[in-house]
Amino acid sequence: MKNKKKRLTSTVINKRETRYLRALGHHLPPLAMLGREGAAASVLAAINEVLRKRELIKIKLQNNCPLDRQEAATIVSSASGAAVVQVIGRMILLYRPNPDLPPEQRIRF
Repeated sequence: MKNKKKRLTSTVINKRETRYLRALGHHLPPLAMLGREGAAASVLAAINEVLRKRELIKIKLQNNCPLDRQEAATIVSSASGAAVVQVIGRMILLYRPNPDLPPEQRIRF
């Protein structure tokens, strides 16, 4: 039997949801950081793990990150199936809904 990988699809959010998520993400601390290795497989796996526990995360690009901030946002969002809510400065805000979370931990629009 073949071991099939689950393919992640990208999340689409509208403008009203984007404004709401930006407000929620304003005070969040960065939970992942992209550094010298850029978007390495281990970093992407860690981001997926954090997105499984939380629906909204903030990622910080370190000064030594070789990727441009828009390029990094595109790579991370496509690898995780999350929507890019905002790229501001060296911070990326991502959202991916998780129906497996308890209702009190989910983000409701």
